[in-house]
Amino acid sequence: MSNRILTGIKPTGQLTLGNYIAVLKGLPKQMEKGELFYFIADLHALTLPIEPDVLRQNSIDLAAFYLAAGLDPNRATLFLQSDVSAHSELNSIMQNYLYMGELSRMTQFKDKSSKMKENAIGLGLFAYPVLMACDIILYDAKTIPVGEDQIQHVELTRDLVNRFNNRYGEVLVLPNYEVKKVGARIMSLSDPKVKMSKSDPKGDIFLKDDLSVIRKKIMSAVTDSGSEVKYDVENKPGVSNLLVIYASMKDITVEEAEKHFEGYRYGDFKREVADAVIEELEPFQNRYKEIIANKSYEKVLQEGAERARKVANETLRRVQKAIGLLGK
Repeated sequence: MSNRILTGIKPTGQLTLGNYIAVLKGLPKQMEKGELFYFIADLHALTLPIEPDVLRQNSIDLAAFYLAAGLDPNRATLFLQSDVSAHSELNSIMQNYLYMGELSRMTQFKDKSSKMKENAIGLGLFAYPVLMACDIILYDAKTIPVGEDQIQHVELTRDLVNRFNNRYGEVLVLPNYEVKKVGARIMSLSDPKVKMSKSDPKGDIFLKDDLSVIRKKIMSAVTDSGSEVKYDVENKPGVSNLLVIYASMKDITVEEAEKHFEGYRYGDFKREVADAVIEELEPFQNRYKEIIANKSYEKVLQEGAERARKVANETLRRVQKAIGLLGK
């Protein structure tokens, strides 16, 4: 079996420059590495309240963003999670093989639930790592590109696979995570100590932002004391974040970016970072608008779901047979 790579994005909130750098920018090169499956995790979006119209539009936007970033439907599979029922079916099985203690220790659950009243925390929010593990398992994926904050979920999936295989034999493929080295964690422009996260209108650069708005946000980005453009996350988080953004846009290392900006004043530094971001996002936005207008994403999602079902249903039947379900 070829190296199968799986990536999913939740259609919650508007996608940011951080999402673009971590996932979308690398699509053309990633398609050369193996058999790719990209899914829009619309079932995961239900773990917190979301309006139906917002969920629909966000899902459409995501599909268009993938295509605008260069995803070739002939070389990669793009689909909606909810269009492949095996995700939900396997979830109902695998929830019996992960334990409440494990789920309660998941960092994202603790972070999100700590901001909610206990009687408002849904079961889906607590148990979503089970569904996330099923997303991975279904496609026998060997490589899971993730941001640093998602490593814990892949590690939990590996625990689940080992636990299941120790009991039933070599049924499931053990996945590995792959962290993007440059731009894996883009921080907020207004508070560079927190991740750019779809929820801060001032600190987040949204992919649908007008180009003039993007420039204004970068020019208004929080910098640090002193005047030296230097990569130092501890003492210069704002400048360091802008260096990472520039390096990611230019496909160079942070060290190369740091050397390029030697002697720059903050204002000129920010202006050039803004130029680099706009230079890349302007043609991307134009392609997105064209795809939205001609609705070419509809056929891509339909054909992608058909291909995904074939792979996912085969894994589901393998699991069902292993655990003793009749007629499988």
